[in-house]
Amino acid sequence: MNIFITGLMVLLTAFFLLAGSVKVTGWQKQIFEIQLKFFTSYGLNRQVMMLVGFVELFGAIAMWSSNPLISLAGALSIAGTSIGALFFHFRFDTWKDGIAAMVTLLFSSIIIAINIQPILA
Repeated sequence: MNIFITGLMVLLTAFFLLAGSVKVTGWQKQIFEIQLKFFTSYGLNRQVMMLVGFVELFGAIAMWSSNPLISLAGALSIAGTSIGALFFHFRFDTWKDGIAAMVTLLFSSIIIAINIQPILA
């Protein structure tokens, strides 16, 4: 694995470990309240927010698996949450609120492209 891909994975992991853990446990009150406000403004409840947090945590950890299928599943889960975030930000907010999701979707798509090659071969 080259340094560029490792760098992308480190960034994604750090971001989604933080975001996912806050959604699941609420350990960082200020970030938790901001995220919960977004979710409730979309008509989603705390349980949905917690589920999204678990998907984000799974993706952040699974990406590092030496098994290409598990690593691919992790990157796909991150891409999926990024697509979901974009959908809701574009529908209910401004495009600027979706910038982080655009970046994470781009990064996770690169990881997906790398991980799918050995599976398809």
